[in-house]
Amino acid sequence: MSSAIAAARPPQYMTGLPLIILTIAIALATFMEVLDTAIANVAVPTIAGNMGVSSNQGTWVISSYGLAAAMAVPVTGWIAKRFGEVKVFVVSVFLFTIASALCGFAQSLPELVAFRFLQGLVSGPMVPLSQTLLLSNYPPEKRGTAMTIWVMTVVVAPICGPLLGGYITDNLTWPWIFYINLPVGLLAGFVVFTLLRKKDTPTEKLPIDVVGGILLVLGVGSLQLMLDNGNDLDWFSSNVIVGLCITAVVALTFFVAWELTDDHPLVDLRLLKKHNFRFGVIALSLGFMMFFALTVLFPLWLQTVMNYNPSWAGIATAPVGIFALICSPIVAKVLMPRLDLRLLSSVSFVIFGITAFWFSTFNTETSINEMIPPRLLQGVAVAFFFVPVNTIILSGIAQNQMAAASGLSNFFRTLSGSFGTALVVMILDHRSKGHQIQLAEHVNPTNQAMFDYTGQLQALGIPQGASYAQIQNVIVQQSTMMATSEIFWLCSIIFIALIGVIWLTKPPFLAGGAGGGH
Repeated sequence: MSSAIAAARPPQYMTGLPLIILTIAIALATFMEVLDTAIANVAVPTIAGNMGVSSNQGTWVISSYGLAAAMAVPVTGWIAKRFGEVKVFVVSVFLFTIASALCGFAQSLPELVAFRFLQGLVSGPMVPLSQTLLLSNYPPEKRGTAMTIWVMTVVVAPICGPLLGGYITDNLTWPWIFYINLPVGLLAGFVVFTLLRKKDTPTEKLPIDVVGGILLVLGVGSLQLMLDNGNDLDWFSSNVIVGLCITAVVALTFFVAWELTDDHPLVDLRLLKKHNFRFGVIALSLGFMMFFALTVLFPLWLQTVMNYNPSWAGIATAPVGIFALICSPIVAKVLMPRLDLRLLSSVSFVIFGITAFWFSTFNTETSINEMIPPRLLQGVAVAFFFVPVNTIILSGIAQNQMAAASGLSNFFRTLSGSFGTALVVMILDHRSKGHQIQLAEHVNPTNQAMFDYTGQLQALGIPQGASYAQIQNVIVQQSTMMATSEIFWLCSIIFIALIGVIWLTKPPFLAGGAGGGH
């Protein structure tokens, strides 16, 4: 049957038990992919310690995954048109499962980073196509439910990520955070293939945009490498950083120009001409960058400053998902049909800003009971953020552009998360060193407070040399705490500023498949 005839036929929606089973399988695959963006966060200090590297270097395990996924996500639309959405999704799930096993087998940080890069690369189509497959198999009147299920899956994963990551790291070994993907991936891929193999989308023999692909890899890769290695190489005093910066600027400039003029672009940047898509993506990207920065920074602070083990770091981090899970269906089914989506999104940014500022008031004496309320409240912000903003982004998008639009918006979201990780590490390191210098200026024999403190330590039987080492530890701890508070405060300001961005979008907000609000 030709693709033209297939395209002309009315879509065949699924119902009943097959639809339920398909939804569970797609949700599991999505859950697995999103879980892997969060599960390694609490394990970073342990992985770094086992492999003999610093915690800052250990964050490459997170950023390499995000970088690779960001490169792969925007080409989802092209790959899906060339090979079919179902085939691409199933192959992606199976390759992701294999890459997960390789991550568990890694014996050194370079090996793990390389396998995480591979894992991120093959994961690219999973999230946007999971959204597309759900929407295309649900009847139009139930697509709001499909979007809600998809968002709830994305929300549940961050709850389980820190908890699973912490428990596995403490009670098993860190490779098991990757091995748990094997049964999930094999089951999900098999079920989706079985149910949808005869319902794949029509394919087109599109030319391969080799130039666009090369420019994308060069531009994004150079930018990420620059951010990851800037601190270690003293930024622009290093020829390597200067070279990476020039490569990134030139490659990305030519990439944009090429994609906008090519007849068969790898990434359809023309979608950014759509008003709501453009401003919605800006709000999604910057909002997710700040949210992901907090997601990385919080467990890192708990373990490096507060001396929490991975399990307790996971317990302290996980509450963000509780209200997110409870509130997401309420937002989607009750509030979105009745209220302006810009208002709902604004609520999320206000709550994000309040909770980030709340985090900035923490200190080394803050107890876990004091941490839980703002983490719970932040979950409300998550529910008000993802569902309305994604619906705004997809408003006015035609069904045949849905995969490309979802892929492009997820590209910016994934890339912003990867950049957020690198920026957090960069700012944390820079500000911590600055505060260490300031605090160290007060460490001298003429400082009465220092004299009294060392006297107390010596009275406890601690030798003078050890007492000075203790003071140095306190300086490092306090300087890192001060830097962490500054990052929380900066995130708060950016969240509040995003309210203005989201109000640049214009109703109506009826997506070409997402449903929702007005």
